[in-house]
Amino acid sequence: MDMYSYLCILLFCTYAVVGKPTLRKERVHHDPLELIKQANEDNQSFKFDHEAFLGKEDATTFDQLTPEESKNRLGKIVDRIDSDEDGYVTVDELKAWIKRVQKRYVYENVAKVWTDYDLNKDNKISWDEYKQATYGYFLANPDEFEDATDQFSFKKMLPRDERRFHKADLDGDLATDREEFTSFLHPEEFDHMKDIVVQETLEDIDKNGDGHVDEDEYIADMFAHEEGGPEPDWVRTERDQFSDFRDLNKDGIMDLEEIRHWILPQDYDHAQAEARHLVYESDQDKDTQLTKEEILENWNMFVGSQATNYGEDLTRNHDEL
Repeated sequence: MDMYSYLCILLFCTYAVVGKPTLRKERVHHDPLELIKQANEDNQSFKFDHEAFLGKEDATTFDQLTPEESKNRLGKIVDRIDSDEDGYVTVDELKAWIKRVQKRYVYENVAKVWTDYDLNKDNKISWDEYKQATYGYFLANPDEFEDATDQFSFKKMLPRDERRFHKADLDGDLATDREEFTSFLHPEEFDHMKDIVVQETLEDIDKNGDGHVDEDEYIADMFAHEEGGPEPDWVRTERDQFSDFRDLNKDGIMDLEEIRHWILPQDYDHAQAEARHLVYESDQDKDTQLTKEEILENWNMFVGSQATNYGEDLTRNHDEL
């Protein structure tokens, strides 16, 4: 996923049955060395990642597959990735496949929740329908939310979701069709929603509310510092990243445009970066393309990547891909 990999929107757990206010996804860093380090770590802990990405039930289904069955199913996916059927998977073919998987995930995600929000079954979701489904219990029973943190979270998320909804509602009729609602749930996938992604990122990190992100706020978003405890080496590296690459005008803070440059870099393509990494790590003969054998030899990495939707596609029927 892109910033992508905003990769899954994290949803805020509430008392409502289907009510889940949208929260930001974890921001990812696009430094090449960091991506490679993270991908290697993911490959080592792929079973944990499957549960994190797929949910416990789907991950259990995947984990019940034997390595042989997983490789067999991965091999069938490889045949689909090899679009020109020449027996080799190139970076471009992998990139195209990853983009296809991502697009399918987004629209399937919307389809799963559509009926929960389309309360009057008119094939549109109005703001009132979304607000009722998501915040209805809170609005009707505020006294039950005695915890100050819960109260604050709901009060903060309601206007934020409303702002995002209006941005997604392109025709301004206070109701979203499927495409508009998709842009509401997955703003990172739509150009006209990128301003919202940047604004929400600023609001998440800017704890003192001054409209900027300073170095300490930037670090606090990634690392909970124990009072008096030493900072890990990676945190010191991130401080250098802030001063060298985040704070572009060297005024000690990140403004909206600098945040945009950080989380939505124009010259960065997540799908291409992942495709290149998969080829680099699996290309045993260094011919810059992969055979099915090379892929199956490194199957753990592929079932922990977007190329297989983090293993979920191994549990699907062939015609569902």
